[in-house]
Amino acid sequence: MDVLDVLNLGEFAQYFSKMAMFPVFDLAYYIVSILYLKYEPGAVEVSRRSPVASWLCAMLYCFGSYILADIMLGVSPIDYFHNNSHILLASAVWYLIFFCPLNLFYKCVAFMPVKLVLVALKEVVRTRKIAAGVHHAHHAYHHGWLIMVITGYVKGSGVALMSNFEQLLRGVWKPETNEVLNMSFPTKASLYGAILFTLQEAHLLPVSKSTLICLFTLFMATSKVFMTAQHSHGSPFALIESWVCHLLFGSPLGIEDAHDHHHSAPAAAAAPLSPAKTKEELSEGTRKRKSKKAE
Repeated sequence: MDVLDVLNLGEFAQYFSKMAMFPVFDLAYYIVSILYLKYEPGAVEVSRRSPVASWLCAMLYCFGSYILADIMLGVSPIDYFHNNSHILLASAVWYLIFFCPLNLFYKCVAFMPVKLVLVALKEVVRTRKIAAGVHHAHHAYHHGWLIMVITGYVKGSGVALMSNFEQLLRGVWKPETNEVLNMSFPTKASLYGAILFTLQEAHLLPVSKSTLICLFTLFMATSKVFMTAQHSHGSPFALIESWVCHLLFGSPLGIEDAHDHHHSAPAAAAAPLSPAKTKEELSEGTRKRKSKKAE
């Protein structure tokens, strides 16, 4: 018997797992995704210099997971673009974030209380995409557990796995930012979520899909809202991952960190302490300095 059933929340989980994502949740997903695109260094300049390239980058941010998953499963990579309502909605969000007069729309959605709500709604869509990806792969490859995990992982990770290609559209080449080499929290969580949904699909996890969707969504939304509010780029999995890597792969714990601190100590002692800035804040500062120079 499920824990949620004992608490009489089974019906809520069932309703939540079947809730329609369009348009409210998808709108939040597009807003947050394109908001992160605008935070990228040089993204605003690209939108002015080449709106087509900027629009293509925005579409990758919104639909990159569908494109990559379709390629893996042998489906046309442009198949998702027949959803005219989604394309129009995402395009409208892109235009408002980059070209709205006085940056009014951007200022509204970037306002922290509003942004936290949008981030939480985006994680609802992410969880649903992971579950849908695993389910789709299960129908195509009934016993292909690895394929199910990879497909769910790709669906949840979004454009992160295509970041180098997206950067090329903006004229940037940073191979060291490869998401596989430096996984962010959403990418790691998508991988772990794909594993859980694969185990559930294979009937190895004694929990219903609706319950798993509800619990995983709660975990993702809570984690991302907290990390966004704290301007944190850490991961709740860091301690467990370090312990597991040390146990399974013999990775010495703390040696790399100690090495980095040893070399950075003199510089840290010479410089005054200041709070770390997030990527968003650095990008905003760069744009403001450029605008002042132009004036």
